Amino acid sequence: MAIKAQGDILVLDEVLAVGDEAFQQKCDDYFTEVKKDPNKTVILVTHSMDAVKKYCNKAILIKDGDIIVNGNKEEAANQYTLENLQADKAEIEQKNGKYPDGLNSRCPVLKVKPISHQICKSSDTLRFEVEYEFNEPEDFYLAIALHDLRRGGVAFDTGSETLKFTEHGHHTVEFKMPLELFNNGDFRLVASLRTLSKKSPDTTDMVAFTNDANSCSFAIRDSENREYALINDRVMQITQVGSPK
Repeated sequence: MAIKAQGDILVLDEVLAVGDEAFQQKCDDYFTEVKKDPNKTVILVTHSMDAVKKYCNKAILIKDGDIIVNGNKEEAANQYTLENLQADKAEIEQKNGKYPDGLNSRCPVLKVKPISHQICKSSDTLRFEVEYEFNEPEDFYLAIALHDLRRGGVAFDTGSETLKFTEHGHHTVEFKMPLELFNNGDFRLVASLRTLSKKSPDTTDMVAFTNDANSCSFAIRDSENREYALINDRVMQITQVGSPK
């Protein structure tokens, strides 16, 4: 109805979050055309960063009533993603003698913290650190897994007996991970501290693990990437061999 009114200024609030596929296509057709009309102004309120990048010329990001980005749509979209990644990163404190989920008296501290910027390109190398506290005399292992938040599942895992440590007490250790394999997406690095199993020496037992707030979230946003598959086309291709028989 608002579109049919043919106003010079059109304000639309989350219009792309409703409707069936046919309605979504009509909206897409309209925005594609109205973007070409220099006499129309459309103010689109949305939580869809894909819509911001596709339709908008400029963007404003508002947080708690304050404008924190004004102008560049790519900057606004990336900052919105970063704000959401950090939303659950409030510091967890030990209260009433209880430890946060995943931690305990054996391992009271275990965190994965970003060193690099959390909005990355595929050409970047992500740097992060793991902070831990473990005072028992035996050797132990840190296992790190990369979770794909957009598609689901574990995209990579170091294994439980690869990263062996002998430094006990409270320490921080730095790691790096190249991102050239991956398409765009939202990811989280989680860690667990493990010791050799008393029952089966060939396996390890988990002592502690990082919960969501103590894990490292980051996003890959690269204009050369696709959005769908996990692995990008520059490092993986499927090619035809021979002719049909």
